[in-house]
Amino acid sequence: MMLVPYHLDERRAGLEADLPAAPDTVVTAELPDGDIWTRLAALYDRVADEVARAERPPIVISGDCTVSLAAVAGLQRAGEDVGVVWFDAHGDVQTLETSTSGYIGGMPLRLLVGYRPELIAERLGLRAVPEERAVLVDARDLDPAEAEYLAGASLVRYDINAIRPPDGKFLVHVDLDVVDPVELPGLMYPVDGGPSAGELLDAVGGLVATGRVAGLDVACTWRPDGGNERRRNLIAALTKGF
Repeated sequence: MMLVPYHLDERRAGLEADLPAAPDTVVTAELPDGDIWTRLAALYDRVADEVARAERPPIVISGDCTVSLAAVAGLQRAGEDVGVVWFDAHGDVQTLETSTSGYIGGMPLRLLVGYRPELIAERLGLRAVPEERAVLVDARDLDPAEAEYLAGASLVRYDINAIRPPDGKFLVHVDLDVVDPVELPGLMYPVDGGPSAGELLDAVGGLVATGRVAGLDVACTWRPDGGNERRRNLIAALTKGF
């Protein structure tokens, strides 16, 4: 289990308290001066190297979804050609041109499938995941620009109980805000409703059973508050199959 204790380029204390066991590796970096993309590239290059060196399907846990860029880049460095199954309450397919907030954490899936590679993908040697090999699960909170993009994209959106994974090997990305926030307190960006923790575990278990999961990337997008038993138990159950 690899912990990347950051929310974007901000080091976050407290994420360790939600892990079921001490991580095997904690990845940090001295981030350079420069814009957010330069700083993230420095961190994610280190994460990608650690993922590439993993001797079994890696588990990466962090404070945001953008670390998925490093996870995919690392798997590619190890010679894997992966798709992605993306569990999230949000679409994460915003762009700098469409986002009203400018929040980069709302863009990683769009970056993975090839949006503006000069921002960070080229710095990591990250090849775009073809849209048809990207699967978005739930995404019950979409901005109009995201809905418009998905209506014309090859990227497919599924209900959590009816997922068809992409061909070949794939990374499973789970933003735990996909779960109904009634079950998980302290979320930074809660969205009412959503599947239960049990439905998430069943869905991920079904994907693992295909034998084609190349790694697991878990985003703990909540306010670090010293740990919570329900969050800890969910992460333990989610990572058990790996």
